[in-house]
Amino acid sequence: MRGRAKPPAAPLPQRAGVDPVRVRFPADLAGAWPTVRDHLLDRFAGAVGAGRVDAMLDEGSFVGADGRAARADEPYTAGRHLWFHRDFAPEEPVPFPVGVVHRDDRLVIADKPHFLATTPRGRHVTQTLVARLRDELGLPELQPAHRLDRLTAGLVLCVVRAGDRGAYQTLFRDRLVRKEYEAVAPYDPALTLPRTVRSRIVKERGVIAAREALGPANSESRVELLEHRGTLGRYRLLPATGRTHQLRVHMNALGLPLVNDPVYPVVEPEQEHAEYGRPLQLLARVLEFTDPVTGEPHRFESGLRLSAWPGR
Repeated sequence: MRGRAKPPAAPLPQRAGVDPVRVRFPADLAGAWPTVRDHLLDRFAGAVGAGRVDAMLDEGSFVGADGRAARADEPYTAGRHLWFHRDFAPEEPVPFPVGVVHRDDRLVIADKPHFLATTPRGRHVTQTLVARLRDELGLPELQPAHRLDRLTAGLVLCVVRAGDRGAYQTLFRDRLVRKEYEAVAPYDPALTLPRTVRSRIVKERGVIAAREALGPANSESRVELLEHRGTLGRYRLLPATGRTHQLRVHMNALGLPLVNDPVYPVVEPEQEHAEYGRPLQLLARVLEFTDPVTGEPHRFESGLRLSAWPGR
């Protein structure tokens, strides 16, 4: 079976590091959409209102592959592509810079601050690592090869060209990247460390917290105590797998919930404004891998430090 043809290139540039939205007109066997306007109203009026759709048509905001703005009264044509820029909802700026620890013609190794999402999603669009780096570095194809939670700081491997993404994603899929995290959590002198934690982690759609469940283990983390001061310890965490919230779940299961974790052991009410003075004490500190393109070994280390452990 032949696959669907690759869509044409977008005629609109990115805006604030975010790609335009592409719309493909489906088949209209019932003749429900005589004109372009009819379809766009059917598709978007429920979300943004008919008046906004009409205003965008009047402004020439819907653009075809040839770079020409679509007219409202044009006949509907199945298979046609249009692009437009969404209206960005106001976002609270994350007041921390994105560091870059390495950059070449293939890779950008970013040092993501706490509170910054990795990719545009939901209510985080322009205030994301990808959007900010595309805009700041002038790299429109930049994409991450993996993700960090919004609340976790540290290293993210990004590719400069979209075509290279698969090779580096495969490194993470096949567990060929050594990832080292640092965390601050309670110190328990009765707990024997180091140890390897294995469990089955389940993350249900729409539920904030992941949970451990009965069944074969699908996650593995090594936990090492580096040092302790009073009631707090500084830990090295070495995940062998990459389940959602894995390190946070495993540390909580050991009775060592991370400092400033708003989800484990108890999900706290979401705040209207981020508490920038209380970052989750989890840092993706080291990435090590052999480059799948050049064969060169790489080791990168974050320049960030955890605020609950001053002096490092």
